[in-house]
Amino acid sequence: MEATPKRRIAILGSTGSIGTQALDVIARHPDLFEVELLTARNNSTLLIEQARQFNPSAVVICNPDLYDEVASALDPLYIKVFTGIDSICDLVQGEHVDMVLTAMVGFSGLKPTLSAIKAGKAIALANKETLVAAGSLVIPLARKYGAPILPVDSEHSAIFQCLQGEHATLERILLTGSGGPFLHSSREEIAAATREQALNHPRWKMGAKVTIDSASLMNKGLEVIEARWLFNVEPKDIVVVIHPQSIIHSMVQFSDGCVMAQLSQPDMRLPIQYALSYPRRIDLDTRRIDFSELAQLSFEQPDLERFPCLGLAYGALEKGGNATCIMNGANEEAVAAFLEQRIGFPQIPQVIAEVMARCPFIAQPSLEDIYSTDFEAKRLAAEIIESIRH
Repeated sequence: MEATPKRRIAILGSTGSIGTQALDVIARHPDLFEVELLTARNNSTLLIEQARQFNPSAVVICNPDLYDEVASALDPLYIKVFTGIDSICDLVQGEHVDMVLTAMVGFSGLKPTLSAIKAGKAIALANKETLVAAGSLVIPLARKYGAPILPVDSEHSAIFQCLQGEHATLERILLTGSGGPFLHSSREEIAAATREQALNHPRWKMGAKVTIDSASLMNKGLEVIEARWLFNVEPKDIVVVIHPQSIIHSMVQFSDGCVMAQLSQPDMRLPIQYALSYPRRIDLDTRRIDFSELAQLSFEQPDLERFPCLGLAYGALEKGGNATCIMNGANEEAVAAFLEQRIGFPQIPQVIAEVMARCPFIAQPSLEDIYSTDFEAKRLAAEIIESIRH
């Protein structure tokens, strides 16, 4: 019996939380996967370490100031070293790449993802902003070029898994979320939240930007928008359910009233591995669920008054056009300002709402419109943040 050829993976954002866990999966299954490309923005030390371990054909360090360091370190291994986002866009189209894991943070992941789609590559999507900013353009493009998009987010992976083998009408998506570190905090406590408190997520270890989004529930808003494009459902049919235990990762409800759920212990390697190995399900050493130890699984509705970011996301999705791109750009700028302690936590949704009110709306944006919208939203957000500080 002929062995299955290894799936050759490009990991965009290999030094981040998703990237490092993806490499852990690949290291455990060297018979199934090999690394073709690794990229990082600034973490040259870890990128060099990863390249020495996995021996990819090429690496990209986006920061040109770090090119010489990476190039000299990897020269003895004959690993090609490049710099800049355009290099990533070229390399993901290479004939030796089978799948591209897009784990870059923020809007910067859009351009390389589009480049990979145009080359017909399978996309393991961990970059929410790609669909949030440009879902109306990305999904038709993926269909045109025959590029499958496999979700890596635990919630969207759960939905995807629940839909496998079903020939039924999807009625509702029940998108679960832990509620973050401020689930049971008062409005006053949330208003006074520090950077350290917001970064202290009760269930998941993630990068700083995603963790702050989880604290504000914007992460759940981004996931609602992502689900709308991945699964072709109307906004009203995507219901957010707060589930603090993070055992049920999401559910789907069919037209006969049946609800199916995907359950597992919180471990991002599971959805990452499912995307990398799809349609196969392969071994993983996750901690198993012991139902006798589960005291309860609880659920509640999100409080949009304490967490207005989720409402802003639903509003942007309902409006359509470039509204979600405006919201995303403003959020990126506001979260960065909060992490740098230039604004307080409750000012994140204030900045986003003001940018959404002021940024020009385009009902049917082109790709050029999306890029200009992101630029303008961030410019406005920076202006508003500066006025808050003074």
